[in-house]
Amino acid sequence: MVNSRDNDKGWSMKGVIVFLVVFALVVIATLAYTSIPPGQTIYKAALPNTAQYTSTYAIAGTNAYALIIAVFNGVIYAFIVWLIFTLATMGKKKDQNQQNVIVNVNNNPSPPPPPQN
Repeated sequence: MVNSRDNDKGWSMKGVIVFLVVFALVVIATLAYTSIPPGQTIYKAALPNTAQYTSTYAIAGTNAYALIIAVFNGVIYAFIVWLIFTLATMGKKKDQNQQNVIVNVNNNPSPPPPPQN
């Protein structure tokens, strides 16, 4: 018997994969082009006057400024794609009809009633 919770776990794991793939792609793209919105705008609003310090701090072959913007963009875009994926799969799941059948088996049958004349 397939439990509905097993199906939910399958969908949630696919959602995690979608999130991580989109996050990685957006981080890589943003490291190449730091002007991709909204990361730079969020960085300037959340951490004003810190670009001069983070742009000179090297991390993994790039500067911290670009990496922070890339992570902001990665989280935002991955969340949006994950949300769309989740809503689409929930809509698809609702279209499927699920039926629960309960079968009761009586192992001790009562004797048949006596014939009526």
